[in-house]
Parts: sequence; structure tokens; C-alpha cells
Amino acid sequence: MPVLIAAGAFVMTLIGGLVAQHIGDRRHLVLGLAAGLMLGVVGFDLLPEALESQPQHVFGVPAALLMFVAGFLALHVVERSVAIHRAHEGEYASHTHGHGHPHAPTQGIGVAAAGALVGHSVMDGFAIGAAFQAGDTVGAVVAIAVIAHDFADGFNTYTITRLYGNGRRRAQALLAADALAPVAGAAITLGFTIPAAALGLYLGFFAGFLLYLATSDILPEAHSPHPAGTTLMCTVAGAGIMWLVIGLAD
Repeated sequence: MPVLIAAGAFVMTLIGGLVAQHIGDRRHLVLGLAAGLMLGVVGFDLLPEALESQPQHVFGVPAALLMFVAGFLALHVVERSVAIHRAHEGEYASHTHGHGHPHAPTQGIGVAAAGALVGHSVMDGFAIGAAFQAGDTVGAVVAIAVIAHDFADGFNTYTITRLYGNGRRRAQALLAADALAPVAGAAITLGFTIPAAALGLYLGFFAGFLLYLATSDILPEAHSPHPAGTTLMCTVAGAGIMWLVIGLAD
């Protein structure tokens, strides 16, 4: 089941990449909705499930919440180290010589950034598999969040690769790798069962991971340079949809 569900992430990643140059001015609405879905999953499902699965405290703080903060900070450190945060793209702008082609190290930044997105897509698939081990409801809502987010992943993988001067074929190859990554990640979880206590820690970590993606990457990208009203409505709607989905599932 997790691998079949992860196939939805595969399809959504490809769709994100394929429409990267054609979605026009409506992309912010899709990203706003995706961010709302992710926020809903974090607040309404992942954190409650993590706290229930791992009730231990460390120096007065629930261990699951410590992992939540660790997940947020871990992705922040990774993004800073490979320079894929959108706010700093200008620092790595492509430059050319007399022959008019981008300098090779600049192309390498694009490949490294896309490679980092592929790596975190593997973790997305792993999250789907791990969540299904916690229960069908948790698995379903995590899958919704991952699939919604993977549209942005596919879009960004293709766009970032091309942004730094790489050819279309290389961008398409990295897009294909990013699409296959969640399926591979979900397949990994078929080989073993995660203990309940460890699963609670992992769900807390992944909640921090998702929150960072929603608040630091997707929401700023969705709101700039577009009017905030309609995008905000989509974000609120996304969170409300997850509340409804989780309520009906329970």
C-alpha cells in the first residue's frame, strides 16, 4: 500500500515539473493550498500522533517536540549549506564569459540544489511508509501532504536546474529522479517495522521538516509577488480541508 500511494507523489512531481513553464500566474494559488494542507497535517495529525506514540520527556520537554524542533532546524541547516533557499538565489546568479555560456560551477550549484530536493523526496516516501506503520489514518493524511508538496518539488527541481544554466535534458533527468525518489523511500519501509517509540520520534521530526517547508519555502514563494488575499484563502482552505479529512477519518 505505501508504495502504491507513493506512486501518487511520483505523478504529482512529474506534473509539477511539466507545468513549470506553463502554469503562469496561478501557481501561487496551488502553492498556497499545498502549504495549508501541510500546516494542517503538522498541527492536526503528526504532532498529536507523535506525542501519543512517544510520551517520554527530556528535561521537562516532550521528546517528540524536541525532535519536531530538530527536524525544523535540520532542514534549515541543509538548505543553507547547499544554497537552495529561494531568498538567496541572487547570491549565486549565473555569469557568462565571452562564449556566452554559464560558468560550470554555477551549473553545479543548480545540480546540487536539485540533488538535495531528490534526497528529501526519498525522505518523503519514507515518511509515507512510516506513517502507514502508525495507522491507516496517519498514513493517508501524510500521503495527502506529501503528494500536495511534491507538486512544488517537481516544479522547483526543474526550475532550479534550468535557472543555473543546465540543459533541458539534465533538468528532465533530475525531474525523473525526483519523481522516482518517493517510491524508493516508501519501498525501504517495507523491509522492517519501526518500534512505536522510535516512530513517535520520527513523526515529530518529520512534522518539523514539513513545517519548515511550508513556512520558509512554499508560503513566501506563494505570496510573492502576488496579492495576498486569494493565496491566503487557499492556505486557510488547505488547513481546513485537513481538519475535515482527519475528523472524518477518526
